[in-house]
Amino acid sequence: MDSLKTSPAHDQRRAGTEQGASGPDGRRSTWLLISLLGGMFLGNVDIAVVNVAIPSIRDRLHASGGELELIVSGYTLAYAMLLITGARLGEIRGRRRTYLFGLAVFTLSSLACGLAPDSTTLVGARVVQGLGAALMVSQVLTGIQVNFEGAARRRALGTYTGVLGVSSVVGQALGGVLVSADILGMGWRPIFLINVPIGIALFVTSYTFLPADESTGRKKLDLRGVGLLSLALFLLVTPLVLGQDEGWPLWTWVCLIASVPAFALFVQVERGIARRGGDPLMNVSLLARKQIALALLSQGATRAGYFALLFVLAIYLQQGLGKSAVYAGLIPIAWVATFALVGPVLGRTGPRIRKLAAPVGGLLMAVAFAGVAAGGQGTGWLIVLLGIGGVGYGAAFSGTLARLTDSVEARYAPDVSGLFNTTLQVGGTMGVAVFGTVYLGLVEHSGDPRDAFSTTNAVLALVSLAAATLIALAGKAEAAKDVNRAAQS
Repeated sequence: MDSLKTSPAHDQRRAGTEQGASGPDGRRSTWLLISLLGGMFLGNVDIAVVNVAIPSIRDRLHASGGELELIVSGYTLAYAMLLITGARLGEIRGRRRTYLFGLAVFTLSSLACGLAPDSTTLVGARVVQGLGAALMVSQVLTGIQVNFEGAARRRALGTYTGVLGVSSVVGQALGGVLVSADILGMGWRPIFLINVPIGIALFVTSYTFLPADESTGRKKLDLRGVGLLSLALFLLVTPLVLGQDEGWPLWTWVCLIASVPAFALFVQVERGIARRGGDPLMNVSLLARKQIALALLSQGATRAGYFALLFVLAIYLQQGLGKSAVYAGLIPIAWVATFALVGPVLGRTGPRIRKLAAPVGGLLMAVAFAGVAAGGQGTGWLIVLLGIGGVGYGAAFSGTLARLTDSVEARYAPDVSGLFNTTLQVGGTMGVAVFGTVYLGLVEHSGDPRDAFSTTNAVLALVSLAAATLIALAGKAEAAKDVNRAAQS
C-alpha cells in the first residue's frame, strides 16, 4: 500500500517537483499541475455558472420550479456523493485513468446539457456532469500530495487555492455574460457548450503530462462502503439542498435524522473491513486523529460561513435593498478575489506564518462579519469588509489544507482528498440551508431586512470564532503528537 514512497519512478517525479519549475522536469511538473487544476476549475465553475441562466432555461424549456431546482441541485448532489468514492477509485484503478474518464464524462455530459431538448434531459445530463466532475476533482488534491514535495507542494497548494477562488469569480461572471450575449440565439446553451472545446484541450494535455498509473495490486472497491456512504450522504445533502425552497416538510427532517445511523453503520462496516485486513472505502481511523477531525470541523465551519454569506448577501441586496442583479453579483467579488490571492502568497512564506494562517484567518472572518453586523453595509464598507473576509477565508483554507496534507502519510492521500472535498461540499450546503433559513425567518418575523442581515452576520462571526478555536486546538494536538513522537525516539 505504501508503494507511493518506494516506486523509483515516483521518487524521480518527486525529485523533479522539489527542484522548482526550471528544466525539463520542472516544466513537466508545471503542466502536470495545470492539467490537474484545469479539471478542478471546470468542475467548480459549473457549480455557479448555471444559477444566472435559470431564468433563460425556464423561459426556453418551460421548466417547472421543481425541475429548475434539480437542474441546479442535481449536479451538487451527484458531485458531493461521489467525492470519497472517486478518490478511492483513483487509488484502485489509477489516478490518471480515473481523472481522464471523469473529464471525458464531464465533457460529453456538458455537450448533452447544451443540446438538451427538454428540461428532463437537462436534469439527467446535469447529474451525469456532477458525477464526472467528482471523478476529476477527487484526483486533484491526491495528485498534488503524491507528486509534489516540500516547497513545490506548498506552491502547488497555494495555486490550488487561487484557482478555486478564480473559478468562483469566473463562474459567477461567465454565466451572465454568455446568457446576455445570446450567441446565435442559443440563450443559456453556451454556458455548457463552452466546456466542450476546453474539455477536449484539457484531455489532450492531461493525457500527455499526467504520470502513468502505478500497479495497485489486487485491491477491490468496497461496494458495501460505497452503498452505505452514498445513502448517508444522500440522506444528509438532499434535504439541505431542497429543504429551504420546499418549506422544510416532514420528509426533510426524516432524512436528516436517518442520515445519523446511516453514517454510524458506515463507520462500523469500514472498521470491520480494516480489522479483517481488507480494503475499506475510507480509512475512518484517520478521524480518530484529533488534529484531523478538528481541522475538518474548522474547515466545514468556515466554508459554511462563506457560502452562507454569498447566499444571504444576494437576497438582502436585491430583495431587501432593491439593488440590481449586476450590483449583487459584483459586490461579492471583493471576497472571492482576495481569497484567490492569499493561497499563492502563503505558499511562499515560512513555516511559522503558515502555522498561524488558519487561526488568524478565522479571526479575520469574524472581524468582517462583525463589522457588517455593526452597520458596515454601505457599498464602500461592504467592499472593504468583504475583502478582509476573503483574506481571512483564504488564510483559513490554505492553512488548514497545508496542515492536513503535511501531517498525513502519502498512503492516506485519497482519504484526505475525499474527506476534505466532501467537507467543503457538505459545509457549504449546510451554510446555505441553515443561515438562509435563519435570515428569511428573521425577515418574516421582524419585517426589517437590515436587522435580519445584521443578526445573521453576528451569528456568522461567532461561527468564525469557533472555527478559529477548532483549528488552534488542532495545532496544539499536532504539536503534542510531535513531542510524544520525539520522546519515544
